[in-house]
Amino acid sequence: MGDPRPSLRDWGMSPVGFTDLPLLSQIKGRLSWLDERQRVIAQNVANADTPGYVGRDLNQPTDFARALAEGGSGVRMVRTSAMHIAPAGQAARFESQAAPDSETTLDGNSVVVEEQMLKMAESRMAYDAAIGFYQKSMQMLRMAARPPGR
Repeated sequence: MGDPRPSLRDWGMSPVGFTDLPLLSQIKGRLSWLDERQRVIAQNVANADTPGYVGRDLNQPTDFARALAEGGSGVRMVRTSAMHIAPAGQAARFESQAAPDSETTLDGNSVVVEEQMLKMAESRMAYDAAIGFYQKSMQMLRMAARPPGR
């Protein structure tokens, strides 16, 4: 016989997982944005000697969780074999824009490698801070979920 108590589904609600919490959604969105920004910066560095190349950077969204949820036509994982696990969800989509550095060479290239390295270091520090914040949040949730006295 089943449990006579009503469940969340009986009330038209679904259980909430850790990843559904707004704070963790914001952190996940921030990490996705920082990951994409590192990719754009690496692309700029790779094209530092390409004539006419203008460096790019990402627009920083005000709501990372919403930007992550909206997804879009970003880079997606592809299932190349029936033996592979299917990719979950859609890729985050962040808009990039032309962001020329402080100098433009005679051939029209506007990437200054030193400035790109500063952006990369800044992104790395922000990524480390977001990971630390995520880990502390998970520790607090685990502590709150423990039975009293343990």
